[in-house]
Amino acid sequence: MVMGPYRKNHSLLKFVNNSLYDLPAPVNLSVWWNFGSMLGLCLVIQIVSGLVLSFHYTAHVDMAFDAVIHIVRDVNKGWMIRSMHANGASMFFLCIYAHIGRGIYYGSYKYSEVWNVGVVLYLLVMATAFLGYVLPWGQMSYWGATVITSLLTAIPYVGEMLVHWVWGGYSVSNATLVRFYSFHFILPFVIAALSVVHLLFLHESGSNNPLGVSSNDMLIRFHPFYTSKDLVGFFGLFFLLMVLVCYYPELLGNVNNWIPADPMKTPLHIEPEWYFLFAYTILRSIPNKAGGALALVVSVFVLFVIPLLHTGKFRGLSYYPVSQVFFWVLINVWLGLTWLGTCFPEYPFEEIGRALTCWYFIIIVLIPLTQSSWDKLIE
Repeated sequence: MVMGPYRKNHSLLKFVNNSLYDLPAPVNLSVWWNFGSMLGLCLVIQIVSGLVLSFHYTAHVDMAFDAVIHIVRDVNKGWMIRSMHANGASMFFLCIYAHIGRGIYYGSYKYSEVWNVGVVLYLLVMATAFLGYVLPWGQMSYWGATVITSLLTAIPYVGEMLVHWVWGGYSVSNATLVRFYSFHFILPFVIAALSVVHLLFLHESGSNNPLGVSSNDMLIRFHPFYTSKDLVGFFGLFFLLMVLVCYYPELLGNVNNWIPADPMKTPLHIEPEWYFLFAYTILRSIPNKAGGALALVVSVFVLFVIPLLHTGKFRGLSYYPVSQVFFWVLINVWLGLTWLGTCFPEYPFEEIGRALTCWYFIIIVLIPLTQSSWDKLIE
């Protein structure tokens, strides 16, 4: 009877010890492998700061905007907590995009279970960020929610019913805000649970490395060699976040969101946060509503397809010069789409957006296909 709990705790400690402290890791991991742990830090910062903000926030269309102003002006250190949460989302996506880019460049998607769970996590983070962007109930919040949720009407037969269910009525209203607040609060805990699943699959397959080959003969312990590197990454991330919070709190935001939501006044240019701009450009590059919504969804779900297209033996682009060129072209296309999202939908930006949208889908498919073709050529 006495030994039961001890054995259970001993097994848990043994699992944690084997999973982190004594985890065998490749000896040649670079700084690009730091972003996974930095994402964990971002998640903790968002959950803690979001919890504090929830103490003072009121999910009502008549009080939500004033509640945010109250947090910034009246709550002790409220301005800092609110800015940490808002800019923390930007840091979160900065780490996500670096993490995904590293996975594509070094072929980490060959571990399909780890990769697919990671893509699901990315989708959940996008959903959580969108829901959170609506909560301040400013002009961009209201009209962003109206535009994005209206895309559900492009679904045949059930689209109208779905959008009315999401709204809780026939327009974006108080019921919409309450539902978004509830889902925004609960989704981070779902993300935390899936992150554990992501790590379990990673520990089962082992980490990839820059060479993209088996590293069973050159393994070292995760601690202290990589925990110390992660601490440096934590310090750098937190330092950059605090620079944004203390000196440039609105650098990555939109000033129009400090105007209370007004259903009677449509902003001249509705644009999301910077981390959604590439998808927003793809959405509006296609004149047809259903086609734009489909392209928006495919722009993210295409990440599920990459592991299926790469049938080569080697991981990483070090062995594939052509794929390296395609990768850097893809990065520039993504940056171009992000910039175009800030521009008015007029000539010549619309035409450039359509061209870059086509290039985005072509190149992201060509990267794994050229790797497979190169393997067959050298055989």
